[in-house]
Amino acid sequence: MAEEHHYTSAGHPERVDPAITHAQAAEALKNGPRGALVIAVSAVALLFVGWLLFYFLLFLSRGAVG
Repeated sequence: MAEEHHYTSAGHPERVDPAITHAQAAEALKNGPRGALVIAVSAVALLFVGWLLFYFLLFLSRGAVG
């Protein structure tokens, strides 16, 4: 049985994109973090709203402790 060799895409020059300049990289990353920030803020807001719902609907409805 012959051994089969597997190669990554980086092993074939025709499949690798050419290098970009610093200016092109800066332009591509100019608005990059905005989407991640929106997702993070949305997740934190949902968690906070859930915590408030638990607090007001579950804990306060049981009355004072003691």
